[in-house]
Amino acid sequence: ILDMGGEGGGVLANWIVDLGEHNAFIAQTTSVPGVAQRTGATIYYVELFARAAAQAAGAAPVLALMPLPGDVDIVLASELMEAGRAVQRGLVTPQRTTLIASTHRVYAVSEKMAMGDGRSSSEALLAQAKAAAQCFIGFDMAQAADDKQSVISAVLFGALAGAAVLPFGRAQFEATIERGGVGGESSLAAFASGFERAAREPRTAREPQTARE
Repeated sequence: ILDMGGEGGGVLANWIVDLGEHNAFIAQTTSVPGVAQRTGATIYYVELFARAAAQAAGAAPVLALMPLPGDVDIVLASELMEAGRAVQRGLVTPQRTTLIASTHRVYAVSEKMAMGDGRSSSEALLAQAKAAAQCFIGFDMAQAADDKQSVISAVLFGALAGAAVLPFGRAQFEATIERGGVGGESSLAAFASGFERAAREPRTAREPQTARE
């Protein structure tokens, strides 16, 4: 999860952990905060491992503390440049990664500092995101959050559910928000908006590829 300050990235990561732990998965989250971009960009990393598989193996899984290039199944980005940074870091790959990103822009410090128009091209960022991912889902999630008087993390959680890339149903996602007990009504409305948009949004998808020897 690539998130900027005040967008609820920590809440989103905790929701995913709670979702897994209440539905027969072992879960772990870590985060690496940053302060250089806008209100501070943070990478949250979540791993889920089926509890039944651990029991069958007779050992607890060893979960990683950070994402590794080429080894990430799902990337959630709260803004288009953050999606671009995930691509740049190699976290998004055509072999395995579903990239779910908001397409709105919050301009980076380097863009604002330019003497002229230093803005990066949104069209180029979108093209790179679509080319890099196995499946790309993108729409303006900031506007969707504003429409429901909520925060973008709830829309991202809904989009994750609507993308159908985790082994959980909509009701299990919604129960996670309800267990949180904070801003539940507006969060559920924003979740529903994200779910419905992701479920019907035209997406760039490709067949899984096998890495060359």
